[in-house]
Amino acid sequence: MAEIKKQDALDYHSSGKPGKIEVVPTKPYASQRDLSLAYSPGVAEPCLKIADNKEDVYKYTSKGNLVAVISNGTAVLGLGDIGPEASKPVMEGKGLLFKIFADIDVFDIEIDAKDPELFIQTVKAIAPTFGGINLEDIKAPEAFEIERRLKEELDIPIMHDDQHGTAIISSAALLNALELAKKKIDKVKIVVSGAGASALSCAKLYHSLGAKLENIFMFDSKGLLTKDRNDLDPMKQFFAVHTRWVSFADAFKKADVFLGLSRAGLVNKEMIAAMTKDPIVFALANPEPEISFKEATSVRKDIIMATGRSDHPNQVNNVLGFPFIFRGALDVRATTINEEMKLAAVKAIASLAKETIPEEVIEAYGEKNISFGREQIIPKPLDPRLIYYVAPAVAKAAIDSGVAKSPIKDWDEYEQTLKNRLGLDNKLLRNITSKAQANPKSVVFPEGDNVKILKAAQQAYEEGVARPILLGKKNRIQELIKEYAIEIPELVIIDPKSEEEEKRRIDFGKTLFERRKRKGLTEFEAIQLMRERNYFGAMLVDKGIADAMITGLTRSYRSSIKPVLQIIGLEKDVKVVAGMYILNTKRGPFFLADTTVNVNPTADQIAEITFNVSKVIRKFKVTPRIALLGYSNFGSSPGEDSEKMSKAVSMLHEKHPALNVDGEMQANFALNSELMNEKFPFSQLANKEVNTLVFPNLSAGNITYKTLQQMMDVDAIGPILVGLRKPVHILQLGSSVREIINMVKIAVIDAQSK
Repeated sequence: MAEIKKQDALDYHSSGKPGKIEVVPTKPYASQRDLSLAYSPGVAEPCLKIADNKEDVYKYTSKGNLVAVISNGTAVLGLGDIGPEASKPVMEGKGLLFKIFADIDVFDIEIDAKDPELFIQTVKAIAPTFGGINLEDIKAPEAFEIERRLKEELDIPIMHDDQHGTAIISSAALLNALELAKKKIDKVKIVVSGAGASALSCAKLYHSLGAKLENIFMFDSKGLLTKDRNDLDPMKQFFAVHTRWVSFADAFKKADVFLGLSRAGLVNKEMIAAMTKDPIVFALANPEPEISFKEATSVRKDIIMATGRSDHPNQVNNVLGFPFIFRGALDVRATTINEEMKLAAVKAIASLAKETIPEEVIEAYGEKNISFGREQIIPKPLDPRLIYYVAPAVAKAAIDSGVAKSPIKDWDEYEQTLKNRLGLDNKLLRNITSKAQANPKSVVFPEGDNVKILKAAQQAYEEGVARPILLGKKNRIQELIKEYAIEIPELVIIDPKSEEEEKRRIDFGKTLFERRKRKGLTEFEAIQLMRERNYFGAMLVDKGIADAMITGLTRSYRSSIKPVLQIIGLEKDVKVVAGMYILNTKRGPFFLADTTVNVNPTADQIAEITFNVSKVIRKFKVTPRIALLGYSNFGSSPGEDSEKMSKAVSMLHEKHPALNVDGEMQANFALNSELMNEKFPFSQLANKEVNTLVFPNLSAGNITYKTLQQMMDVDAIGPILVGLRKPVHILQLGSSVREIINMVKIAVIDAQSK
């Protein structure tokens, strides 16, 4: 992935609503009665219940799913002491991760207090609001005392993720690496570079897992921690067991494990070469490790290596741990996060890395195969199983160690609850991006002189999903590139009207003429049409010069699709093209068809559209559950639309019995599984969450998706053209840069499969 530009980061945080998180009501508030229940006088009833029994706060408020992410900004990322206000973007980001990975709500709180006692008292004073507290970016050694005191004096889960997050993930990696290297943890020599909060916590957890103190050689900026040093705080003194001083380089001799949480460039090839057979190297400094992956692996082919980077195997990423540790702790109302819970998380994460990797994870990372081994000692961050592996392990440890106030009785039901917490919306978009990045394709943009297209092309290139080809006047495009500081190395710009493209125009025109000569088109007209960018771009795709095309930002849908149908045409055995939208909602993604092409399709066409759409949905590793919509339920109100949708369902049941589809039905029944089960238990969709809606005509589909998009403020991807021979997709007028990029990714995935 290309380096993030400063302005892009600033725009991301400032565009629309500033920041990254918001508060959303969870109860109705449309009527005066709703407001009276929410506030005065109705709110008095739960207040009185809680006054009688403090534990009822978990029953009547959001406390049980609310975590505070708290910092004073004294040790932010790699930025240091930048103050509480400057730390807020990081804390909001942490809140976002809590939500998308574990469905935990967060208030980020930045406290202007460097004095540990003032910080502790402030957190204690606001603690009744929260079910748990995540301490973040607080400098050592104050962080140790702050966490210790708060854990002693409060009865909710508290964790300083900078200390324990990396410790938990790297410990899981260490267990699996030792297994592969056939080494025992109580026998290995461990060299640690860095003695900050994270390094100390890692070493302490390694010790809890069985590492001997005399085998741990920890170095801070002044050298090895030894007994004769008088400048060590109590946490460092714990590891100062050595009486003889050795240099950092000499410590690597016969070392089995290296853990780096310091800075780039501290380790060289000679040090790695001096380690024992099957050396384990965790170079975790960010953004650059103590020794690069390339350098380390060039010295030792038997190395087992992890870094903090996503572009190398075995990324030690805290997101593998903290969301799920808090999830398990909150769900049993644990009074603390103790050593037993952390060790349970370690073992659960280590165990998951050995399981067969789901195909969707393999595809998301663009690999042919991923299995337990030297390049897979910890799970991938996008593995959807993390929540129901780690959270239950943590919850069980809390129960077994006696710190759970609300033990779980039905573990199967709990696992299903965890699965249901995470909609597929974010996962779907992440998987689409990862799959596109795995095999980027060339994408032609006929509207190459549009600023939105230029920005989308740049971002698509930087994300590593596409190689852009821009159509238009070269001097105009180059002026815009300069004006808007667009940077796309090796950019291809083609002007279909230029003299240098005359030969290709003629060749393309003759090809079109051969296909359309019996449909009223002359050869001269066909060649002239190649001066139009949509015709020229479609022919680039047809001839295999480009892999896909994105158009339609500034032109009507009809004028954009006509050249595509004439040049690209339909897939084999496909008789009708359809347009599908993906709407990413809090309930997960919804697939809507046909929303853009067919005005009033027949029953045969609806059946074909439904089946073709289901095949596309399966490419995203989603099982389609399809409702054919109408104004009646299973023939309750006869009419043309009702009858054709019912006929289409019958055809689908006969031709594709494995397809999960039913109808015709009203939209409210399709979207409410309980209502469906109550009224129509015979339906294939009873007790199932519908994710695909097929409409009886273009008006219904088009109006529905545009209304939902505007009212719900959801991400929309589309329209995705289904049934074309090659990947061409037509944007809706005025699409945002984000929407264009999403369509580029879809086009690239389409090109990969075709």
